[in-house]
Amino acid sequence: MEIRDNLLARITEAEREGWVGELDRLEVSLAGAQDKLAQLDAEQTRRGQAVDLGMPAFRDIAGRDGTLPL
Repeated sequence: MEIRDNLLARITEAEREGWVGELDRLEVSLAGAQDKLAQLDAEQTRRGQAVDLGMPAFRDIAGRDGTLPL
């Protein structure tokens, strides 16, 4: 986020100073930084979600008697 904020400040400066070529490069860098932030947000959301490992129902285990098949 710090990089994005810095790029925004540099874009404002480039616009003010009329640095057209620099402005184009900064906007490309800003798009890349925003994409990376979106990826990080998506990964954090994915990791924060609970994973359903399943809970066996009684009917799934009722026939078991603890012995191993021969």
